[in-house]
Amino acid sequence: MPRPPYQSVQAAVLPAQRAPEREQAGPWHSEAVCRRDEAGLFFAPSKEPTAERLAREQAAKAVCARCPVLVECREHALRQPEPYGVWGGLTAAERRVVLTRRRRRDASGGPDTSQVRRIA
Repeated sequence: MPRPPYQSVQAAVLPAQRAPEREQAGPWHSEAVCRRDEAGLFFAPSKEPTAERLAREQAAKAVCARCPVLVECREHALRQPEPYGVWGGLTAAERRVVLTRRRRRDASGGPDTSQVRRIA
């Protein structure tokens, strides 16, 4: 029986300097669902095909959706900023969009109403 693409991920590729920060992130991290057994879903292996990446990211986001510390994780990733992986239910690209919107909002002095769908 074929396995879903995200299960074929053998090991997460994560720059060595970034891993310790997640361990020391703060008291919220001990409650994170991703600390259990799905951690390989959250970081892309090198040269991952697009279809596999999208499937893995969706699986990671499903884990995040049931996490009790999703908001704390997301804010941590936005403050750092974390350049890799799925954190708080957002990919690195989605976090860049959120940060850009926040900078625009802060620069204009008001809420960003340019987008109907908000992700942060």
